[in-house]
Amino acid sequence: MNDLAQTLHELTHGEALPKRRALAKAITLMESTRQDHRQQADQLLTQLLPHTGKSMRIGLSGVPGVGKSTLIENLGLWLITQGHKVAVLAVDPSSSLSGGSILGDKTRMELLSNNPAAYIRPSPSSGTLGGVAEKTRECILLCEAAGYDIVIVETMGVGQSETTVAGMTDMFVVMQLPNAGDDLQAIKKGIMEIADVVLINKSDLDENAASQAQAFIESAFHLLAGHAHAMAAANKWHPKALSLSALSGSGVSEFWSVVSDFKQRQMASGEWQNRRQSQSLMWLQELIQTGLKMAFIQNPKVASYLPSLEQDVLHGRIAASTAARQLLAL
Repeated sequence: MNDLAQTLHELTHGEALPKRRALAKAITLMESTRQDHRQQADQLLTQLLPHTGKSMRIGLSGVPGVGKSTLIENLGLWLITQGHKVAVLAVDPSSSLSGGSILGDKTRMELLSNNPAAYIRPSPSSGTLGGVAEKTRECILLCEAAGYDIVIVETMGVGQSETTVAGMTDMFVVMQLPNAGDDLQAIKKGIMEIADVVLINKSDLDENAASQAQAFIESAFHLLAGHAHAMAAANKWHPKALSLSALSGSGVSEFWSVVSDFKQRQMASGEWQNRRQSQSLMWLQELIQTGLKMAFIQNPKVASYLPSLEQDVLHGRIAASTAARQLLAL
């Protein structure tokens, strides 16, 4: 049995420890920039596809300090007691600039990271085709093949990260602190349009503020939906706002009841499958666009001609549109 076949077997049929080793090995293979490794990774992914797609993929976003790590740990530990296996991944679009990672310090989720039914992976390295987003999507598939039925993808809410994570998960959850400033900021950033659930965390610190924030966000959801709420089918999902305390665990099981209701309604309406199919096609299109751009920039003729054209554009000797067409004609 060669290495690829052994990794495939251990991922899908191995015992707990060999399975974790195989998962780590497979993810490392996915992150490699070597062409031969990329070919092996593609082969492995193709063979693993029949074993994927059975998890609940949850995206979680929120500003630093909102309590994401605390919620993930307490929710993850509770889910494990319910018989689930939990994987936690991170998407950090700033990591390539700062060298940092949202989940670089596993000590923030020490109990969960040491649990054999959990797997925590820091943000994958970027710099390859599709960057961080591509690697995280592939990690989701690998975790599913390894038997993790709950996959949580965490992001810090930087740049386009919310849209990125919402585009690779079944349910997108935004965490907020119980004050009006965060509620208004959420609407300004357009999060309300992509959020399936907004969680008001640390509700135990100020119950009145949490209740006001919840009412405010629920009103915003209704305003954004317009008449859709009144006209929608009974099984259509309407975004919700919930209050909880991730630290004490109060409201965590209630949140999971909402998640279960969401999945049931989405599957009944057909939106679950539609969403995943749309995400797969979007992923394909993104990778094609990224690959074409990289191939264009690396073309020897373009590489030799581009610097002089850039100078011509900078000094006003040629229009940018004309320069672009000249490059594309090479």
